[in-house]
Amino acid sequence: MPVTNATALRKNLFGTIENVVAYNEPVTVTSKSGNVVMISESDYNALMETVYLMSNPAFMEGYKEAKKQDRSTYEKLNLDEEW
Repeated sequence: MPVTNATALRKNLFGTIENVVAYNEPVTVTSKSGNVVMISESDYNALMETVYLMSNPAFMEGYKEAKKQDRSTYEKLNLDEEW
C-alpha cells in the first residue's frame, strides 16, 4: 500500500484519487496527529456489506453450514448451457 504525507497528497490530490479509484489500491496518508487510509467508494461499500453480513447471525450460521458441505459433490458449471 502506498504511503504519503498530507503535504505530498495536496500536491497530487487528483492523481492520487484517480489511482485509488482506477486500481482499487488504498493509500495511507500520514500526519502528525495520526494516519488515514484513502480507499475507493466501491471498496468502502464492499467492506460495509461484509461487516453487515458477518454481523447477521442467521447469515453466519448458513455460511458455517455451507463450509461443511462436501464440494466434490457439486455439479460443475456448464458455460455452454442455455438458460
